[in-house]
Amino acid sequence: MSTPACPEWATEISSWAASLRAGGREESSIRTRTDHVRWLAAWAGERGPWELTLEDLVEWMGSKTWASETRRNVRSSLRGFYTWGVKMRRITENPATDLPPVKAGQPLPRPTPDMVLREALAAATPRERLMIELAGQCGLRRAEVAQIHTRDVLQDLGGWSLLVHGKGRKERLVPLRPAIAARIVALGPGYIFPGDDGRHLSPRWVGKLIAKRLPGEWTMHSLRHRFATLAYAVDRDVFVVQDLLGHASPATTRRYVRLPDDAKRRLINAIADNAA
Repeated sequence: MSTPACPEWATEISSWAASLRAGGREESSIRTRTDHVRWLAAWAGERGPWELTLEDLVEWMGSKTWASETRRNVRSSLRGFYTWGVKMRRITENPATDLPPVKAGQPLPRPTPDMVLREALAAATPRERLMIELAGQCGLRRAEVAQIHTRDVLQDLGGWSLLVHGKGRKERLVPLRPAIAARIVALGPGYIFPGDDGRHLSPRWVGKLIAKRLPGEWTMHSLRHRFATLAYAVDRDVFVVQDLLGHASPATTRRYVRLPDDAKRRLINAIADNAA
């Protein structure tokens, strides 16, 4: 990411990040939001953040070919940054308030295919294999995989479970197969994917490690789509899948699930039989 020509951007983005941090926002969310504003800063040239107008923001966003979800997120980041600027009296009016709303897209579920998964597992190191299995067999996000600690592995009368630290500081319990639980416990006390700073690996680094093993467009997130699709196919219970994925709404879960072809074929055949 290029350095903004106007140094005021770096100062103000840093101050905004501190405000988000004071409000309890997760570091991954803060990094994403501030990155969006840095994209704008790189485009702004010599102009500072408080010199830009609504027309400038519309021109910049209109020049991009982002997917609708990215566009929605960038719009939200700009509105948040400039709302903060008004509150801190850096500017009197928020130029992002009237940014055109972005219609939510309807992305198709993209579960990682069996062959791709087999090849990735065959080439993976033991550490990478565990990351892949936690995403593909447990439905974990890369940030959730990154911060697993051995104390998060719990056992009760029902078997092994993993305490998952999800988005928005929400926690959930996900059942663990005994073999995966045993491998985690065997790693000894501490983070199972430690970093160089005494903490855990960053979510971005975990994502990069797995992206190297998955060809083309397949990612750690597509492994989560795979989990959702396979989990739904077991009992067709979207609410159980929603709980396992840590989604706030079943509508979000629906975007992760590719409906089984057999269900659609049964419907088509039933309609044809009734018409006969």
